[in-house]
Amino acid sequence: MKAEGELTTVQRFGDEEITVRFRQPLEGPGMLYFAPFEPGTRVENGIRIDQDVPVKLRDDTVIYTDVYRPAEATNLPAIVAWSPYGKRHGFAPKGAQAFLALGVPPGTASPMAKFEGPDPAYWCHHGYAVLNPDARGAGNSQGDVLCVGTQDGKDACDFIEWVAAQDWSNGKVGMAGNSWLAMVQWYTAAEKPPHLTCIAPWEGCSDVYREFICTGGIPEPGFNEFLLSGFRGTGRVEDYVAMLREHPLMNGYWEDKVARFADIEIPAYITAGWSHFHLRGSIEAFRRIASPRKWLRVHRDFEWPDAVMPEHLEDLRRFFDRYLKDIHNGWEMTPRVRIDVMDARDIDYQVERPESEFPLARTQYRKLYLDSGGRLSPEPVPAETSVSYEAAEGDVTFSITFDTETEISGYLKLHLWAEAQGSDDMDLFIAIQKLDQNGNFVPTLVLNEPYPGTPGLMRVSHRELDEKLSTPDHPAHAHRREELLNPGEIVPVDIEIYPTSRIWHAGEQLRVMVSGHYVREGWFEPFGWDLRNRGSHVIHMGGRHDSHLLVPVVPPKLSSDGYSFR
Repeated sequence: MKAEGELTTVQRFGDEEITVRFRQPLEGPGMLYFAPFEPGTRVENGIRIDQDVPVKLRDDTVIYTDVYRPAEATNLPAIVAWSPYGKRHGFAPKGAQAFLALGVPPGTASPMAKFEGPDPAYWCHHGYAVLNPDARGAGNSQGDVLCVGTQDGKDACDFIEWVAAQDWSNGKVGMAGNSWLAMVQWYTAAEKPPHLTCIAPWEGCSDVYREFICTGGIPEPGFNEFLLSGFRGTGRVEDYVAMLREHPLMNGYWEDKVARFADIEIPAYITAGWSHFHLRGSIEAFRRIASPRKWLRVHRDFEWPDAVMPEHLEDLRRFFDRYLKDIHNGWEMTPRVRIDVMDARDIDYQVERPESEFPLARTQYRKLYLDSGGRLSPEPVPAETSVSYEAAEGDVTFSITFDTETEISGYLKLHLWAEAQGSDDMDLFIAIQKLDQNGNFVPTLVLNEPYPGTPGLMRVSHRELDEKLSTPDHPAHAHRREELLNPGEIVPVDIEIYPTSRIWHAGEQLRVMVSGHYVREGWFEPFGWDLRNRGSHVIHMGGRHDSHLLVPVVPPKLSSDGYSFR
């Protein structure tokens, strides 16, 4: 038992005992509001609503859920939307209506919808029950608010088994939702609850350290403090930002927040957005989960408008109808991978193009070598040269012009030879951008804001690769130790660039921007990194310093024609 007001708990993670830090919820209104405790039953528009139903977890912790189901109906499949965000519309993130208005017309979601969850007003009228629990510690649920991991998965597992035992249930339970509601599905499915039949994680990180709070080894407390500051409940809040400050390298605590992909064996319908920080986690999970019945759809939009598009709702219903209602509706004919291939002019070139895998098997990887003249060369550069920029605010760019229409789809990798002058470390921010025939930047628009380019982030002291996870075209870093730089030391760094899919027309340019700061303005998420940049960054190239960008060039399915650059 923890003493009142105590903000630490010693927990075991594998062979490690680690002191986990918590914080008290802030007083007063924050980002999240929670509904008052109002148990009761009513019927609205043919939907029975049971509020604040208690559910006991395996450790006797009691959480509360709202249950929406067709009135008087039985033998119902259920969809669970698990999160600590508040279980009722209007008691979700502060300003949720303003959030949802970003790309979503007012009135699209009903007053029954949980933030980023499935809307009961849609699903109940198609013969489903929807359950909106407040996860452990949130709202009136007992316990402490947790950041996703094994315990969250076990809690959701217990909840799912409770759902399946209800007298109205057909014994089949699925999970759905975006962002946090997607993330928890990896950890729940890995627990293998007997009645969890399928999952639909739409846009969700699957490795909290590498994708959520320390991408590329660079701590990102800004957005995460924003999240933590808003949680409200009866107990404490797991302070994973403080944990990063105390445990900046990978250990048992962070390993517990990496999804156990090999244990996920049930059907999964996964989505990702080319311009979203959940992109890596969604695609990594698709590639690595054990289930042979898995589907991926990668779109160009933001998660909120994508999730409520009528065609996407109907598509998800086909998936749930197949596995939660056992309706043989031809779902298996759905392409395993569908990708939006974006055009240079900010229009869709091909929408939901069917593919069999990702990355695409027909990919032809090409190296484009950095040249001190600001060029990318398809041939190695013989002369050794270097270029530098002011570490905190400067940048340097390299570009190449395409002679023919060229598709780049998949993971990119930037291999740099780097040196820090005036510091023992470097934080690098990469953006892969598109320029038109006149050299003007052509961004895609996300929620009507210009996206700065396909990103990559890297703290150079975290350059050690994880040999088990890395491939020649896709580096993964171990984050087990820091290798600080000595004065004058030049080191090779492999930087993971998030995947993309775009078309370049003849005369258009691909540009690589390398900088020491995040490049984005006008965005609502308060990203902010703890940086080490000071002095100058030096990029070495040519000769033995073979700095290059590895690009995944994709030929047409029925052609093996090459591509040319100038």
